[in-house]
Amino acid sequence: MNAPIPPASPAAPADTLRTALAGLLDGLPPKQAAQAVDRLIANYRGRTPTDAPILRDRADVAAYAAYRMPATFEAVRAALGALADAAPEGWAPGSQVDVGGGTGAATWAVASTWPGERPVTVLDWAEPALALGRELAASCAPLAAARWQRARIDAALTIESTDLVTVSYVLGELTEADRRSVVDAAAEAATQAVVVIEPGTPDGYTRIMEARDRLLTAGFRIAAPCPHSAACPIEPGTDWCHFSARVSRSSLHRKVKGGSLAYEDEKFSYVAAVRFDPAPAPSRVVRRPQIRKGQVLLDLCGADEELRRETVTKRHGPLYRAARDTDWGDAWPPPSAG
Repeated sequence: MNAPIPPASPAAPADTLRTALAGLLDGLPPKQAAQAVDRLIANYRGRTPTDAPILRDRADVAAYAAYRMPATFEAVRAALGALADAAPEGWAPGSQVDVGGGTGAATWAVASTWPGERPVTVLDWAEPALALGRELAASCAPLAAARWQRARIDAALTIESTDLVTVSYVLGELTEADRRSVVDAAAEAATQAVVVIEPGTPDGYTRIMEARDRLLTAGFRIAAPCPHSAACPIEPGTDWCHFSARVSRSSLHRKVKGGSLAYEDEKFSYVAAVRFDPAPAPSRVVRRPQIRKGQVLLDLCGADEELRRETVTKRHGPLYRAARDTDWGDAWPPPSAG
């Protein structure tokens, strides 16, 4: 029998989510959970018709949420953090719609980025995922009143007006025509911002670039990760823009992947587009910094619409110390080094 989800808590959303997920697999044999995750990993992304969700029942959803929800949460939280850095001081979304949100990882990421309660709606086709998402959200005070609504995520999708629309790990499950329609629906509904996140693969990056172009056409400006709203300087087919978020690995992660590390790195691509005037990063670190003796090599995408490598040495003093603390995906230079 499944352990009850604890009642709404004032604790930080990240901690509350970790606690809620820890009890999901109580009563589900470890072998069954691992087998469910193996099957879902092999089939869930990009191979499932919109009208036939692969998350068939609570056991499927619980196993998948326990395995994937922490990684989705961390990737979305990283993207939202970059949006928050580019937004005017004090800005926060007053409402959110999460498209294809499943068990609601993106709503937890929003609550973690901007404290406080706001109207939240999660749209998804899989009723078991919505039911579990509702159950998990009951343990988090800012999400306890969220609406969990069944909806087809396709060309017929309509979204109510809201400050922020999140679309995370969804576009790869759709046909090309449905992807365009969903992004257009998000753009029409969002009065402030749209954030789209996809896996950090060449295909995921391509989908993000397609969404980016449609959002620009709809009148949005790019807040992150790009330092500009011009064309991406990466030549198609030669590379792809993606980032990494560190995720603590549960025992289920280690069992399924056969590893012993306490963490893994979730690779993701994203775009955060806004209707207000953002203050994007002067440049963005687009690869893991290379720290060598007396120097740090940074691969950057700059506001001049070019990719470049910058070498920061001890001679740069405080900037060198800042470079040693800079991570993949960070703005450069950091405000503290100015």
